[in-house]
Amino acid sequence: MGPTGGAARPGRFFGVYLLYCLNPRHRGRVYVGFTVNPARRVQQHNGGRKKGGAWRTSGRGPWEMVLIVHGFPSAVAALRFEWAWQHPQASRRLAHVGPRLRGEAAFAFHLRVLAHMLSAPPWARLPLTLRWLRADFRQDLCPPPPPHVPLAFGPPPPRASAPRRRAADTESELEHDAETRCTLCARVLQDEEDPLCCPHPGCSLRAHVICLAEEFLQEEPGQLLPLEGQCPGTQVLAWRRPVILTLSPTNRTPGSCKNSLLWGDLIWLCRMGTEEEEEDSELEEEHWTDMLEI
Repeated sequence: MGPTGGAARPGRFFGVYLLYCLNPRHRGRVYVGFTVNPARRVQQHNGGRKKGGAWRTSGRGPWEMVLIVHGFPSAVAALRFEWAWQHPQASRRLAHVGPRLRGEAAFAFHLRVLAHMLSAPPWARLPLTLRWLRADFRQDLCPPPPPHVPLAFGPPPPRASAPRRRAADTESELEHDAETRCTLCARVLQDEEDPLCCPHPGCSLRAHVICLAEEFLQEEPGQLLPLEGQCPGTQVLAWRRPVILTLSPTNRTPGSCKNSLLWGDLIWLCRMGTEEEEEDSELEEEHWTDMLEI
């Protein structure tokens, strides 16, 4: 990903942001929140509670959204991240993070907490992006984010539609075998099962989530959630019927895919085909933490 923010990703946007207060009377205050639409959300905060803003930011603006962490696989995952960032002292994952120091600014403290969150499980294994919306507020995190968490600048790119498999490949697959089988275990994929598929054109990979997770975790036996791995599928030329469903030595031709795949991207693409759209406004309604006077 380039320094300006990279390409659009398919799927829904779930982000956890940090607001900074520019009001001279309250300058330096911060607020952590969840959003599916950063531009709209900061307008709501600056518009007060009548415009959908939170209780703790109402009447204290203007607020600036200075950074956002996004790439969460679901709204629930993002909301849990939000809660832990708001209440590090109550999160067992952040027991090693000390309390706010005397003289430590709220902004600096929240960055310190964020740095430890991005390096702690389970967040350290999610395909997240740390995005500075205001580059002049940027500070290096200590400890730095994991290597797979890119640093980006500027507004998030627009959402993209999920890549579709080529029509020739899809039609050929349907003609060949109505009972699609898992590439790894060769068992039939049931109708209610959503297989993980490689996004690269011509790759035949269709696998159970558990099967592919075990394949990716062979190099990390102590982990439960993969980060990435090489695709075990088989590349099939466009003019050939993709009849290869298993990886026995006799049917590897014309070649293995072996493209590097991020686990989070595979899950995201899988959900794109089955997840029903929800109203964004419902996800951003105030929850009980907004009503606490802290």
